[in-house]
Amino acid sequence: MAATALSRQSARATFGNTRALLVAGITFAVFLTGQPVSVSADPAISGLLIETLSTRPNIVSGGDVLVKVTYPAGQLLPLWITLNDQDTTGKFHAGSEPNTWIGLVTGLQIGNNVLRVRAKSAAGMLDESLQLTNYPITGPIFSGPQLQPYRCMTDIFIMPDSSYLGPSTDAQCSAPTKVQYVYKSTNGPFFPMSDVNRLPSDVAMTTTLSGVTVPYVVRFEAGTIDRGVYNIAILHDPTTEQAPTPFVTPKGWTKKLMWVHGFGCAGGWYYQGTETASLDGYDFSQIFSGIVGILPRTGGIAADFNAINDTWLSKGYAVATSTLNHPSISCNPHLAGEATAMVKEHFIEEFGVPIYTASTGGSGGAYSSEQIADAFPGLFDGILVSAVFPDSLSIGLSGLDGHLLTHYFTVTDPLGFSDAQKVAASGYLGVQALIDAANQAGRTDPVQNRADIPGYLSAVWYSLGGAWPILYPTADNLRYDPVRNPTGLRPYDNVGVQYGLAALNAGSINATQFLNLNANIGGYDQDANYVAARSVADTGAVKRTYQSGLTLGGSGGMASIPVFDFGAYNDTSGYHYQWFHFAVRQRLIAANGNADNQVMWRGAAVPAATAASVFDQWMTAYKSDTSILPQRQKVINNKPAMAVDGCWASATQFIAEPQTFSSAPNSQCNRLFPSYGAPRIVAGGPLAGNVLKCQLKPIDQGDYSVTFTAAELARLQAIFTSGVCDWSKPGVNQTPVVPWAFLTSHSPRALDPRASRS
Repeated sequence: MAATALSRQSARATFGNTRALLVAGITFAVFLTGQPVSVSADPAISGLLIETLSTRPNIVSGGDVLVKVTYPAGQLLPLWITLNDQDTTGKFHAGSEPNTWIGLVTGLQIGNNVLRVRAKSAAGMLDESLQLTNYPITGPIFSGPQLQPYRCMTDIFIMPDSSYLGPSTDAQCSAPTKVQYVYKSTNGPFFPMSDVNRLPSDVAMTTTLSGVTVPYVVRFEAGTIDRGVYNIAILHDPTTEQAPTPFVTPKGWTKKLMWVHGFGCAGGWYYQGTETASLDGYDFSQIFSGIVGILPRTGGIAADFNAINDTWLSKGYAVATSTLNHPSISCNPHLAGEATAMVKEHFIEEFGVPIYTASTGGSGGAYSSEQIADAFPGLFDGILVSAVFPDSLSIGLSGLDGHLLTHYFTVTDPLGFSDAQKVAASGYLGVQALIDAANQAGRTDPVQNRADIPGYLSAVWYSLGGAWPILYPTADNLRYDPVRNPTGLRPYDNVGVQYGLAALNAGSINATQFLNLNANIGGYDQDANYVAARSVADTGAVKRTYQSGLTLGGSGGMASIPVFDFGAYNDTSGYHYQWFHFAVRQRLIAANGNADNQVMWRGAAVPAATAASVFDQWMTAYKSDTSILPQRQKVINNKPAMAVDGCWASATQFIAEPQTFSSAPNSQCNRLFPSYGAPRIVAGGPLAGNVLKCQLKPIDQGDYSVTFTAAELARLQAIFTSGVCDWSKPGVNQTPVVPWAFLTSHSPRALDPRASRS
């Protein structure tokens, strides 16, 4: 009897409205940045200009928002500013730009608010208003109804001094905000700062990218936003500096903000998450503390996604993150995007607008950076990523192909293929690489403790009370419902896929093996049980997966920012394979004509510090470009000399040459670091790995290097009764991402209603 999942739930993804700037009654769509883009006329002609600096005016959260008012040159002050008819003029200060006032407007009510600015002029009274829509700090804004069940974990979120953030105060897992100070010792580690009125005798000094030398003292803040626990760390000396504000920023801050992400996506979704602030390093078990049993702290390992991050803080960056930026806690890019927008708003309201906001992460942190950057243009101005995947679906779906192959090789036909032939049919470097990739299918498997190939773990092991734990349910189009949607509208499809095609054409396997494999490989049912029939995706789900950015497109925000991939090399095991890096590149090329805004460094010992330095040079240069060129062109034009493709033969030997996907020694880098494929690439699919469901065509003998007998051809026709994949065409319903920052009549809310079930 087939196994059955315990229960299924998902996060429902909905979408908000576009941002607006109101200038003399004209509405403009702009980016999700801390620096609004205005295409209005000169305020001297059009009147007053009101801009929100910390977020878009229609997605304000927490009751406050940083606002800039621009008035005509020569205007006689004062201005009169009211919020909902209550005077708020006193909250505004003269801005650094001429003819501007900036103020932190507080006291917004939930829902719509009106900010009104009036001033006298020679022409009469100027009068302008901007509607501000405020949401609770607990969310949601546009990610949809909040997932249940959900475990609050603020009571075990560990602060730098080893205390806890504190018990949750409501059902949304809120807890009071805490601020602590730590310092870097001249002996090496960070330590809590017990007396904020006196510097420790062993405090180290650090010189930032701006050339400023300050005591290495870090202000660390933790609190709750959007049901996640956020962290913000920034250089700030409480013994000599006043408390930070948007108008008085810390001396050591370079005005650069780095967003750090976690890893994973094997499960999660139902937990608030914990332990991204410990000075003892990171203990992965603590993420799910109380789920698998509260395990003793062991010190963990150094965490690049810890906000108290020497790499960035020592250079003067502020560092921010949320537990919802950790894919092992919430592998939902839409929720991660919402949390990022809300935490970034809070950061700007505390410290001011950064010069740039960059994102960094490895593995799950890489695709989290990519997906947020692409689907939410403007949240990130550039990304620095390693151990790259395009998205979590790419891991799970290629894992499903590999899992079908390993099942066939070990159960269905255990004597039919040699190890070399298994490798040829799979595309990977070796059998272990195939097994490690196949085990990633566990991310899509809801059945607890399924017996399978060695190392296989079904996703339910991270589940809470039997809640649906798999990779799929992160958007409305994939939402399970026992009546309307019992199969979950999955996007996985292998109809028409000719497994082992390239191996057949290369002579690595024969026609009988090829036919037997494709006749018997089968597919999965909704509970990830093996079935004889191929898997059929729901075409509405496929379309929504592309549009929502669950499958990375590359035509949204990623088209116009620096994308720096500095991943290490390992195609032998562990599933962080090279083809995923090139899949991202191919998607950028397909979307934008080229990948000139991407740099790829590969190798066994890629120096992360060098990558960070080159990345900052690139970011600083393009953000300083005041020309009227499109942003994408600024990014491409302002690459520093080292921002070129290449590989690192050692930590000190860089070989500058274009990086290409090949297992052949056709370049210096490919000789050192060859790249291998995956089952669907062997089947003829694109390196981009982004065809979820292929279009079909009739079988053509000309596509095969072998000549089938009449009986073999008849059998091939019987296997593929509807035809085989036509990889020369886009996938079924393959469409570009619909970026959330440009929510017009073509916004995701207006997309295919069949794919919008709730």
